[in-house]
Amino acid sequence: MTTLFDPVALGAISAPNRIAMAPLTRNRSPRAVPGDMVAEYYAQRASAGLIVSEGTAISHQGQGYADVPGLYAPEQLAAWRRVTDRVHAAGGRIVTQLWHVGRVSHRSLQLGGTDPVAPSAIPARTKTYLIDADGSGGFAETSTPRALELSEIPGILDDFRRAAKAAVEEAGFDGVEIHAANGYLVDQFLRSGSNRRTDAYGGSVENRARFLFEVVDAVTEGAGRGRVGIRLSPVTPANDASDPEPQPLFEHVAQGLGGRGLAYVHVIEGATGGARDHRQGERDFDYAAFKAAYREAGGEGAWMVNNGYDAEMAKRAVESGAADLVAFGRLYIANPDLVERLKKGLPLNAPDRATFYGGTGKGYTDYPFAA
Repeated sequence: MTTLFDPVALGAISAPNRIAMAPLTRNRSPRAVPGDMVAEYYAQRASAGLIVSEGTAISHQGQGYADVPGLYAPEQLAAWRRVTDRVHAAGGRIVTQLWHVGRVSHRSLQLGGTDPVAPSAIPARTKTYLIDADGSGGFAETSTPRALELSEIPGILDDFRRAAKAAVEEAGFDGVEIHAANGYLVDQFLRSGSNRRTDAYGGSVENRARFLFEVVDAVTEGAGRGRVGIRLSPVTPANDASDPEPQPLFEHVAQGLGGRGLAYVHVIEGATGGARDHRQGERDFDYAAFKAAYREAGGEGAWMVNNGYDAEMAKRAVESGAADLVAFGRLYIANPDLVERLKKGLPLNAPDRATFYGGTGKGYTDYPFAA
């Protein structure tokens, strides 16, 4: 019987166990450059089977929150190389999450104070995180976006391709994860609540999924086959994501991903950080059918699940074959040695929510390891 602590192949990446560290935005990279504190944070958690870095912007346009890292400037790539070197020296494996936030941004974060971009000029009913002039941080309403011109889409695909290539070849990551979840740009194209386009990228399910498939192909060209994962959240309302018919939409996505040589598919079940049984539309989402659609289309990537898992749930998911890996978020904030704690049934540290976003090493690198 396969257990949570057995090794698993993720395309070209070999993971020593099936416990993944989920991507966690922590807002501790001033000027979009991760520093020594970030390197320490990830190195502490190197016993994870796979670390997925916090969302990392592929371009300045893709930025949506203050003090989150990027992959578009030489100093950012050099800084990430120091992070990945520390993780690898500690025996870990780390991929970066490629991020374009789309409409979940603020004019103050965009070059020249311009409007954020999105599939359609529909504001997101959500907030972003900004740093005030006095250095304090807080949440603010996002800015109304402008709709992307058709001629701009190839440039964004190029940004994804370039960032993926640089992440592997220059920054030293073992692979990349495409952030296609939680109401950010790729997800905005997918969902009818944020995509009202009338061209080849809007309307039908096939058209709304077109951008996602083009991003996957561009990123695979940049990072290489077997080094690309994707994160999806079929029913989450995060960042004002909505669609009344998620089942046919995401089964179409799964079918299209089947032949694209992904290392893994990372699925958020339910509402991100909330109820696992959350639904959009009139019926519950069938995650087994979603997975089956991917497998039937030839998908061989590992199946990673996420959202509200505890130790027993994770063990059951892997032992039953429902999942190949389980990703943990908040538990990894407070427990750098989570694998050891789960394996030995040791008590878990509780995360301090007040230190989740921004700040110093308090609530970041100072959580104790088990004795």
